[in-house]
Amino acid sequence: MTQERGASMIEIIGVLAVAGLMSAAAIGMYNSIRSNQMRKIASVELEQIAKNTKLLLGMRGDYTGLSVDYLVSAGALKNTKAPIGGDDWSVSATNNGAGYSINLTQLSEGECQYFTASKPSWATSMTVNGVDNSTSPNCFSTKTNKISFFVEPTD
Repeated sequence: MTQERGASMIEIIGVLAVAGLMSAAAIGMYNSIRSNQMRKIASVELEQIAKNTKLLLGMRGDYTGLSVDYLVSAGALKNTKAPIGGDDWSVSATNNGAGYSINLTQLSEGECQYFTASKPSWATSMTVNGVDNSTSPNCFSTKTNKISFFVEPTD
């Protein structure tokens, strides 16, 4: 009697199924790590925008006329591309001109929750979808979230 060597079709399918599961898990983990890294980079960029804006206009104490285009032309920003979210973001003076806000739009729920977990140290206050963030995060499940970080003078 001869001994046959090789794997049966069921064994091969089993190995392929395990390999598929491991690949799916690795891709999911990669996407999660990539999203977190993009959020961290955006957070650092926002802090740098706040610092550059303060350096550029803080001495005069009036942020009237502030915009993304103004910051680009003054050299405080490299381009008009948003750090995260949609490209219709803005940087603008508050009503009295004594402070300014950085407004991000079209954020996903995950991005919204990331930025609302704790107020950045450079911001004096923030709103999420038009509501003060001190009460609750107020993030929507769709990619329509808007966050405004306000920087007001502290005396």
